[in-house]
Amino acid sequence: MYRIIRSYIGDSADIDDIIQNTHIKAFEKLFQFKLSSSYSKWLIRIGINEALGSLREKKKIININSNIDQKNSILEKPDSLQSNPENSIIHNEVKVLLEKAIDDLDSKFKSVYFLKEIEDMSLKDVADCLNISYSNAKVRLFRAKQILKDKLYDTVSVNGVFEFGFKRCDCITDKVMKEIFN
Repeated sequence: MYRIIRSYIGDSADIDDIIQNTHIKAFEKLFQFKLSSSYSKWLIRIGINEALGSLREKKKIININSNIDQKNSILEKPDSLQSNPENSIIHNEVKVLLEKAIDDLDSKFKSVYFLKEIEDMSLKDVADCLNISYSNAKVRLFRAKQILKDKLYDTVSVNGVFEFGFKRCDCITDKVMKEIFN
């Protein structure tokens, strides 16, 4: 959910609020869930609608191309890279480049890329979540990859990009539970 919302919203605090609102709304509207579709697609659709609603409320364009603050990076370093300073620096630079390249994608390409490549959803599920045709999802994914390929080395890995850490997840879970049960 975090990665999907992040493809629409750039501000970390806003993303947390939208994720919280999404889960609360899903809980309140659980009776509307149809068993014919998957719960994750239904929840993602609510999250996308919440993100789009947030953008409409603010009546301003979010600058998705904002600089990434390395001190507040949402990525964690693997232990093996911390022991070698040179590898650590290279790894951090690659992560920043990859995040920047993905952030620079147009939102219609970015959302398809996030869902398919980072969330590992099928193209059919991506198309359903975004209310676009299967062929449109396929074309958008291809174009997103072509844009990224032009910007990055072929060896760059997307593992660990835009991670949603346990501490952050626990904080949002606590907020949602307080809201539901208070």
